[in-house]
Amino acid sequence: MGKKAKEPEKPSAAWQGTYGDMITLMLCFFVMLYNPSETDVSQLQQMAAAMQQEVTTPADIPADIAGNGGGIAGLGNSITALPSLERGKFLGPVRKKAVSLFAPDVHTNRITITSDERGLVITLAADSFFTEGSADLDIDDTRETLLRLANFFSSDEVKGRRFRIEGHTDNTPVPEDSEFASNWELSAARSANVLHYLAGFGVDENNFSIAGYADTRPQFSNDTVEGRAYNRRVDIIILDEGHF
Repeated sequence: MGKKAKEPEKPSAAWQGTYGDMITLMLCFFVMLYNPSETDVSQLQQMAAAMQQEVTTPADIPADIAGNGGGIAGLGNSITALPSLERGKFLGPVRKKAVSLFAPDVHTNRITITSDERGLVITLAADSFFTEGSADLDIDDTRETLLRLANFFSSDEVKGRRFRIEGHTDNTPVPEDSEFASNWELSAARSANVLHYLAGFGVDENNFSIAGYADTRPQFSNDTVEGRAYNRRVDIIILDEGHF
């Protein structure tokens, strides 16, 4: 009888250690490249919301939709319309324009730019625009900012959108000799005056609505001086279609 054929040796797994080291190094490299300050928060929020949208199960996919592509193609075509992605496509460019246009005001903390379920929110620090307890705008000091706001709300990027101006106060009662009966009237008057000035600078006021919330929607605790300062604000919101 001939000798039994020698079984081939099992392949070495030593390469796996080198491969794992390479993957780890690549991960570290890309983490170092990532700059959180350049992240578009609004787009991330919209992407997260889109991932939560309901997806039609393969059993529900009609044959004419599935076509020859099989389950994967049909599933891709049967995903529910993603309004959140559409909002992200809109908010991204608008937010970038706002950040660029209002850079001087953001730098001085006169304006902050955020986004939430209502849309893009441009917040005016009330203490930078109004004297305490008053609804009269300090036009000499804020004229340039108001002109930038008027330019922004007349731009093509927000054409066809609706806007809402919301006035907010802290929980400090108005003085007894105030022209306003309460913070409700004060917050509403501040919203109206902002709109009047924007309209005077060429903005179409028919695209706006106004509201006054007094101290009912604080962003921070009213127990501190800093918190009360942040709560005294006027929000100008580029409304999402669901909040018209």
